[in-house]
Amino acid sequence: MDLYSAAKRMTRPFRFSNPASHREVSLASRGLIGDGITCALVRPDGVIDWLCFPRFDSPSVFAGLLDEVRGGFTGILPATWPFESLQRYDPDTNVLETLFRVERQGVVRLIDYMPWTNDPRSTIHEVHRRIECVEGSLELNIIFDPRFRYGESETRVTREEHGLVAHGARGERMVAVLSGEVQWEPYGASGLRTRIRLDTGERRWMVLGWDAERPAPIAAYRPFEQLRATRQAWREWSRQFRYEGPWRDNVLRSALALKLLMYAPTGAMVAAPTTSLPEWIGGPRNWDYRFSWVRDAAMAVRATNLIGYPNESREFFYFVRDTLKHGDPLQVMYSLDGGPVPEERILSHLVGFQGSTPVRIGNAARDQLQFDTAGALLDAAYLYERFGGRLPLRTWRLLKAVILTTARRWREPDHGIWEPRREMRHNVHSKLMCWLALHRGRHLARLFAEPDLLKACTREAELIRSDILRHGVDPSGKHFVGAYGSNEPDAALLLLPIVGCFEARDPLVQGTIDWLREELKAGPFLRRYRTDDGLTGPEGAFLLCGFWLAEALALANRLEEAEKVFVVHAEAANHLGLLAEEVHPLTREQLGNFPQAFSHLGLINAAARIDLALRMRDEGQSAPPYLVDP
Repeated sequence: MDLYSAAKRMTRPFRFSNPASHREVSLASRGLIGDGITCALVRPDGVIDWLCFPRFDSPSVFAGLLDEVRGGFTGILPATWPFESLQRYDPDTNVLETLFRVERQGVVRLIDYMPWTNDPRSTIHEVHRRIECVEGSLELNIIFDPRFRYGESETRVTREEHGLVAHGARGERMVAVLSGEVQWEPYGASGLRTRIRLDTGERRWMVLGWDAERPAPIAAYRPFEQLRATRQAWREWSRQFRYEGPWRDNVLRSALALKLLMYAPTGAMVAAPTTSLPEWIGGPRNWDYRFSWVRDAAMAVRATNLIGYPNESREFFYFVRDTLKHGDPLQVMYSLDGGPVPEERILSHLVGFQGSTPVRIGNAARDQLQFDTAGALLDAAYLYERFGGRLPLRTWRLLKAVILTTARRWREPDHGIWEPRREMRHNVHSKLMCWLALHRGRHLARLFAEPDLLKACTREAELIRSDILRHGVDPSGKHFVGAYGSNEPDAALLLLPIVGCFEARDPLVQGTIDWLREELKAGPFLRRYRTDDGLTGPEGAFLLCGFWLAEALALANRLEEAEKVFVVHAEAANHLGLLAEEVHPLTREQLGNFPQAFSHLGLINAAARIDLALRMRDEGQSAPPYLVDP
């Protein structure tokens, strides 16, 4: 059996019948490579159509994902149609392999990676691409067409002795070097392209570098040495992995994806490395997620500790801790260096993914009031301490200020977790997370020997719980509701048992789980809510909510249901195991920014919860499978 046929047995091929076939590639049919500073998306036809340099939240160099004419891209793809391709990750790494096959001609392997060392001091800003013919002979087109600053800035590409240099209007510089003899010719408005032919055993390298003075000979980039070192570094990182449950491959791939979303210099984690990928094709729900949300970091502290990565957990917590300043309110989200998120603005010159406008950069939700953020922060601090971390007195003083603010303000309305663009309400989930902030505050107050604060936290936490029971239950008394005075479902109610405020086997919680499944079902998936949020247009089912449902069912000892829910959501991943924010309930096409940290965090936590419940059942234990004491 030849190489391509063997690989084809492991994953389905993508078929490209003509030069326009890439338009049929779905939003999430891409691989992700990165270096702890930024990420690139690679299509199965060998095109990189999303890359921001030098970091995640920098303006794009390639944004063909959002506008194939104005956005820019670089590509290495067969010159002959039709062709097939297969993609996979080199096991236990984030090194991406793509196989191209043209019938009766040949097979070429393309290896994409960014040099990675797990050292936050690394300053290499490069993409390395190895092209190797493994069977027969094949011609390939190589295109270099960058467009700086989301295509708003004029880009000029010049030829130099060892390669190409792209110049931006504001001094941006990007080099492209291709090994071997090459003749470049104009492509489009400002790009260049060439065609090469490879026979069996022949190999070429292409390197893209940021902010270099001039292109160097390919040997100066040490591509083969960098590839070996990057593979070794990823495999060493993966050897720390500690999960032996039934979904090991899914969980490890989620961990590897989350590591790519971590900004190494500060420990921040971007919600996603992209902006404005639509929650529904053609719709306006398109947001910039290249920032760090406090609640994401809190979930990451839990997830990474559960699977053997205490160093990453520590870095996530340190980032959130270091953003706190005396006298400043806790923000919903922060930039990657802990500063304010840029104001939201629209890039009207870009047409958006498959015409989905507007394209936005920055995020207006930065100005919202979301009380659940305090609960996420205190939960992260509690977990950090429970897993062996030490909280210094300075950190405690900052956390204490958040606790006192929560105790004073929990009775106020807020915008809530889903960031609607309408008036504030008394969201039950927000009250729940205020309860969690004070509940965790009790533990920390005991730790720092503050008995008066311990009593105050205990008192206020009980008041919040009583308030939820008084105002957050429907008139029939059968289930909780999304907001006081309403009877609207909200999938965030699934956290009521997960954070430990109410027992999962409580009839009121059981009724809530069943009610939410009925009211929010979208095929086998769940929507977030069913209410007017101040925005137009539909959205897909929310993957994180499905993983929450699997967790809640496991806590309620409904393990067969939990496994079924988990599997259908895990199988919504793309061919490489990556998850976007949402999924179309009928076609199962992934939607929203990609890949999404929330979704992969949800998968890890749900897999750990269900695995623990299965082990407890086999050992004859009947207690709820809490991963950490509630």
